[in-house]
Amino acid sequence: MSKTWLITGCSEGGIGAGIARAVLRRGYNAVVTARSLSKVESIVRDYPDTALALALDVTDGASIRAAVEAATARFGAIDVLVNNAGYCYRSSVEEADRAGVDRMFETNFFGPVALIQAVLPGMRERRGGAIVNVSSIGAVRTGAASGYYAATKAAIELMSEGLAAEVKPLGIRVMIVEPGAFRTHFYDSSLKGAAMTIGDYADTAWKRSPENAANPMNQPGDPEKAGDVLIDALESENPPMRLLLGSDAVRAVRGTLEARIRELDAWADSSARTDF
Repeated sequence: MSKTWLITGCSEGGIGAGIARAVLRRGYNAVVTARSLSKVESIVRDYPDTALALALDVTDGASIRAAVEAATARFGAIDVLVNNAGYCYRSSVEEADRAGVDRMFETNFFGPVALIQAVLPGMRERRGGAIVNVSSIGAVRTGAASGYYAATKAAIELMSEGLAAEVKPLGIRVMIVEPGAFRTHFYDSSLKGAAMTIGDYADTAWKRSPENAANPMNQPGDPEKAGDVLIDALESENPPMRLLLGSDAVRAVRGTLEARIRELDAWADSSARTDF
């Protein structure tokens, strides 16, 4: 029986769409979802037997339950869950609107958690499956106006580490994906933010506000290549816990981790002074 993937956030032009197309090209079943059904119809058109398009709002529990039930009814089981849906809310920490931050956490963190909880009973029963949580290099390093977005991604990563320890004995794998910059709509339609009014942040957070953002579509990452890389990694003999996507992601994460180690070493003696 062919494996069935359920992928969130598959609107055309994004990484989710690239993953869905790769899954379908490889002959797997794919439940291709987005909040608006019209945004995924072109992906499923040529795969009437192996693709199912569904409208799914990851912040709505009823929508999640309906999607999981429809996927199971059509294909029998969900073998791979890809939590890709998400967006960025930019603001200085001080200027953020609490409701806007909460909505982003609902989409980027609590929605994926609800989907994980919805598919795990079936995976536990079959003693197999995979959960892929799409994070960001922002979970490793961030900058002005992106603190809250990075917090959602750091949360999904640490939750994933705990989840991996819980489900590994049950035959279920967990993978974190950290993309760099891709040529998607992340920098335009997926970018939200607070009204910035505190002039002291004009040279930091304001410069990265949605109003000042531009999407040149010259980012190094190709969303159409992301799916094949993900499938190859997931099906490899020793899948990584964290899969970076993009040479820019590799450089950014390596540089950040090396800097952390240098700081750790510089202060190791002081850190040890707290021991009994």
